[in-house]
Amino acid sequence: MAFRSFSVQGATIRGVEAIPVSVEVVISNGLPGFAIVGMADAAIQESRERVKAALRSSGFVMPNEKIVVNLAPGALRKTGSGFDLPIALGILAATGQMDAEVVRHALVVGELSLGGGVRCSAGMLAYQRCAAGLGLELIAGAPDEGFVKIEGLTCKFLERLSHVREPRFIDAPVLSFEGIRPSGDYSEVLGHEMAKRALQVAAAGGHGVIMVGPPGSGKTMLAQRFGGILPGLSEEERLETALIHSVVGEDVAAILAGRRPFRSPHHSATAAGLVGGGSPPHPGEASLAHNGVLFLDEMSEFKASVLQTLRQPLENGGITLTRADGTYSFPARFQLLAATNPCPCGYFGDPTGRCKCSPAAVQMYQNRIGGPLLDRIDIRIDVWRSDSRELLGQEAGKSSSELREGVERARAFREKRACFGGNGSKPGKSVRYLRDACCFSAETEEFFLALAESKELSARALAKTLLLARTIADIEEQKQVSNAHVAEAFGLRFGGGLKW
Repeated sequence: MAFRSFSVQGATIRGVEAIPVSVEVVISNGLPGFAIVGMADAAIQESRERVKAALRSSGFVMPNEKIVVNLAPGALRKTGSGFDLPIALGILAATGQMDAEVVRHALVVGELSLGGGVRCSAGMLAYQRCAAGLGLELIAGAPDEGFVKIEGLTCKFLERLSHVREPRFIDAPVLSFEGIRPSGDYSEVLGHEMAKRALQVAAAGGHGVIMVGPPGSGKTMLAQRFGGILPGLSEEERLETALIHSVVGEDVAAILAGRRPFRSPHHSATAAGLVGGGSPPHPGEASLAHNGVLFLDEMSEFKASVLQTLRQPLENGGITLTRADGTYSFPARFQLLAATNPCPCGYFGDPTGRCKCSPAAVQMYQNRIGGPLLDRIDIRIDVWRSDSRELLGQEAGKSSSELREGVERARAFREKRACFGGNGSKPGKSVRYLRDACCFSAETEEFFLALAESKELSARALAKTLLLARTIADIEEQKQVSNAHVAEAFGLRFGGGLKW
């Protein structure tokens, strides 16, 4: 037979986005064979056997000729099993076994089973955005949990490869956001009103928090309910956050409903698991917490080298990984919550005197977090165990809705403050800028400087304390930061009986 060729538009996931890839199929005379070229990984090379079996199971003829599939551009490394479907459709279109017009103006992605079924590939939202950007339709396997509608994009879903004869596409459910509720309420946490206040300030200003206290004192309970006092995700934040979760194959329904992600990795997590990595590089827990909360329970139990990898995202809101095949960038603008025991046994500072750790053991345990990382955490609070009689007899404290009111009030006030130019942008790290934003009186500035000198603050600590004071004033809708606001800010950053 004569030389035949056809090109199908596919895509590969690189980082957290889908990159267009042209799947060029050429069938020609020569020794029968099936080759895939163009920097394809092992999963794509294995697609040769899946495509052969799927074509035969679906009643199509697999050409007994020389088949070459080129994935262009050749210098881009391609990964994943989403190339099964475009390769199969390219062969069918080149051999005239299907109407080529079906795929001529479409981006195609999907995995094939040996029996001819079409499966959805991880990263559906990324593929949808890629197709929309190219002005193409999307042909893919139907996602089990449903899909997100994107304005102006037509999505067609194949259940089986044999259905391209008609062609016949199926309807996939649109992702439902019903029944998604926040987990837990602060009214269920008895006592700890001071800790709740600190968390309200943290939520209002996006500050990081570390909670120190003995086992069972309520640190994890407080952290798990933190998402309930945060405002919902904006439309833009929903899409960019859902995109990251889609790429790793996680459910995005709660995120698209407006709930901020809450990630709590185990303390055995590796650096690649926490900030991203692997081959090919994939997002880590810090990126999955983008626009949400990263909670590190038992922070002192994490490897010190792993914890230090968080320094870059805490400063820059992103992670950059450099590999032989290029640079990968992952967004990671999260709010850090951490909880830790004060010593190996957990009871250092407990009034019962149960701690038997030596001073050297306590110091060594606390040093595992490291000063540079600790300096980047704005708020440090002690969480002590409450008395049993007090717990049983106490009425419910402040609820999440009450705390959220203050958070929303502070954020709204920050938006309209003349000191911030009225655009609500987060202040920069310039100490001079933050001092001006606080609108200090002469007396309050002197008070602040006296406290700062007594603590021998670094430039970063000075900026973070100013920012804390500004946030506390925002909650009270006060343009001018007062002595009381400054005192509370220093208390939140340096207060407590457990010295770190």
